[in-house]
Amino acid sequence: MGDRVRLEVTDGIAHVELTRPEARNAVDLPTCVQLREAFEEVDADEDVRVVLLSARGPVFCAGADLKERTGKDAAWVRRRRVASFAAYAAIEQCRRPVVALVQGAVVGSGGEITLAADFAIAAEGTVFRFPEPHWGTVGATQRLQRVIGKRKAKELLFTNRPLDAEDALRLGIVTQVVAPDALASAGAGTARDIAKAPPLAIALTKRAVDLGAETDLDRGIRIEMSAIEQCLADGGWRDGVARFAAGNGDEK
Repeated sequence: MGDRVRLEVTDGIAHVELTRPEARNAVDLPTCVQLREAFEEVDADEDVRVVLLSARGPVFCAGADLKERTGKDAAWVRRRRVASFAAYAAIEQCRRPVVALVQGAVVGSGGEITLAADFAIAAEGTVFRFPEPHWGTVGATQRLQRVIGKRKAKELLFTNRPLDAEDALRLGIVTQVVAPDALASAGAGTARDIAKAPPLAIALTKRAVDLGAETDLDRGIRIEMSAIEQCLADGGWRDGVARFAAGNGDEK
């Protein structure tokens, strides 16, 4: 993809990696563009079943690269922020499940990237911070509160207080904490588990959960019923029934 983001697809698993370790994977404008392009490419590839989003080096992402803003005017900064929103949206709106694998420092934009994924696995020792107000800007005000609640989001944003991996697990920012040397294998195992399911069922499940979160239960059930109808029309559900009947399913 470029010098900031690497994309590789192997056996239906897309690996999207931030590749700027010398800058602690800080997010600049080229990173935003390359990240968006990588996820647009993934979304168009019908062979991809799941995405693992990771970063090279000991730090997942140290936040926005504030150095690039030196000498820039407000219009440039505004365009740069729009580019970052487009990158986060491309991650969030990807039809495939996206699993973030995070380690080290996860700051500002790194948190936004993590929260845009469907869920995240963290290495022990990972530390999250959301320091945007302390940098004299505004950010992480929307996804963060939707995951951890309004009051806790305000506390983290107002104070710039660090959040360790165990607290991030308790609050739902990550769903699993593993030893640092087990992060890659945990991600690979999770990707294999997801890839076992029919891709249409996974894609429709992701869409139903995301759309259902935006409405009430009655409308959410209608969204799910619409997804079920699409599965029935496709006919792939018969394979799942056949696997269960043959004793190869995990259903209880």
